[in-house]
Amino acid sequence: MSANKLAKSELGRRVKWAGLGLGLLLIGCSPAPTASVSATQAASSSPLMQANANLGQSLQITAQAPIGKKVIQLEVAKTPQEQEIGLMGRTSLADDRGMLFIFSPARPTQFWMKNTLINLDMIFLYKGVVKAIAVNVPPCTSDPCATYGSTRDAIDQVIELRGGRSTDLGLKVGDRVPVQFLKTGRSAQN
Repeated sequence: MSANKLAKSELGRRVKWAGLGLGLLLIGCSPAPTASVSATQAASSSPLMQANANLGQSLQITAQAPIGKKVIQLEVAKTPQEQEIGLMGRTSLADDRGMLFIFSPARPTQFWMKNTLINLDMIFLYKGVVKAIAVNVPPCTSDPCATYGSTRDAIDQVIELRGGRSTDLGLKVGDRVPVQFLKTGRSAQN
């Protein structure tokens, strides 16, 4: 084989291996699917997210929703990072508190309970109407974690409440839950 052909062969082999390496790197760095999220969110395999999830997060209350005869104060998880952490790491959730996740555009959405310490209710909404409720969902203790939600129906909002709270409030599929956004936020610690 001539030196020229040998050099081309070596170059081709290196390009092939470089392409394979780049492909594996890209696969390893793929983000978690955004249609399946939660604090619950089908999130975080990254060490940073797991560290944050262990601490929990408290977001400002920037929305509220009347459910039954009660008004639930909602922390709004706006960024992908806030949605990935959700209510992970929380040890309690008051009866009048919850977390809102917004999906635009609306899409089938599933949540899981990875790194979540308390039972939660998940209320899946489309245009303010309850499409599904996952009641008193326990923390995930196995791998893979079970998922909750809709694989077919478009969902544009999910509200998470303390486990069993949606039943206490008499919430049913088909009920209207109009989320109202507040002009100014309040501390979630109140």
